[in-house]
Amino acid sequence: MLELNVNGTVHRVEVEPDTPLLWVLREQLGLTGTKYGCGVAQCGACTVLVDGQATRSCSFPVEAAVGQPITTIEAIETHPVGAKVVEAWVTAQAPQCGYCQSGQVMAATALLATTPKPTPEDVQAAMTNICRCGTYNAVAHAITLAGEQL
Repeated sequence: MLELNVNGTVHRVEVEPDTPLLWVLREQLGLTGTKYGCGVAQCGACTVLVDGQATRSCSFPVEAAVGQPITTIEAIETHPVGAKVVEAWVTAQAPQCGYCQSGQVMAATALLATTPKPTPEDVQAAMTNICRCGTYNAVAHAITLAGEQL
């Protein structure tokens, strides 16, 4: 039995310790906002915050998350930076299909929490999530808008 602190609530889950955190969030806890994309930590659709760090949950073993706060897209608006990111996403109309956007929002929140006024180079280095629709310019614009609000 493992205890996870997800979105401020402690959950006890009975899974193998090497189970990817993504599957625990989606299948055990019903938090389906975190998406499965590639399964090899490349695309970023599965990004969540683990102790404030953007983490690709599809390859992150659940046992490594024990004792650390985990934040998913379902609770990102309770995070002071996350709320500004979501507001900027709406203002900039960043998403198209939206599939990757929960991961994009999580990565942007992690970036802005440590670098409130990122340079374009900071954004490019931090935002490695893949978007099939090519919304990279809109995402960068939304990050700039959110940074201006911080």
